[in-house]
Amino acid sequence: MKKILYVVLDGLGDRPIPELDGRTPLEAADTPHLDRLAAEGRQGTVISVGKGIAPESDVAVMAILGYDPLRY
Repeated sequence: MKKILYVVLDGLGDRPIPELDGRTPLEAADTPHLDRLAAEGRQGTVISVGKGIAPESDVAVMAILGYDPLRY
């Protein structure tokens, strides 16, 4: 069986900050482990909830884990 690591970077996005020369905190951060995962793995995006459902963290994470977002 192939091993899979599923990383959810919920809340990672941010806005540019003048004190960081207009970069976001993620752009300014030292991220060697995330860089390696991105370089050696596969990555993509997922639409975890459908139309009419607010894409909030709690609902989206439950959907990623296989729960029906209309029910939970």
